[in-house]
Amino acid sequence: MSEITGKIKRIGETKSFGPNGFTKREIVITVADDKYPQHIIVEFIKDKCNLLDKFKVDQGVKISINILGREWINPQGEAKYFNAIQGWKIESLDGESANENSHIPDNNEDSDGLPF
Repeated sequence: MSEITGKIKRIGETKSFGPNGFTKREIVITVADDKYPQHIIVEFIKDKCNLLDKFKVDQGVKISINILGREWINPQGEAKYFNAIQGWKIESLDGESANENSHIPDNNEDSDGLPF
């Protein structure tokens, strides 16, 4: 289990994709790293999208995450690699939390058969 702590910079709207209604919502948090702050995108999928409803910009949060990676072979046969940071729990640094029972992502949405 990994966590990331920072201040909310932006909370996106829930977006739907494909015919099966797959949903995703992104949040950007700023992580203080000495003199160079980092802006990190964390995505929440499916029923986890609603976890962001009670949070607001400039609020300090701790997000429990899974780091996912995948390989894609382009039409030229070259392998390309992509990473995603997927949130499954978020809590205010003031102690308020929002989570679901499981932190194991269900990624059956991908039609290419990859497990992530």
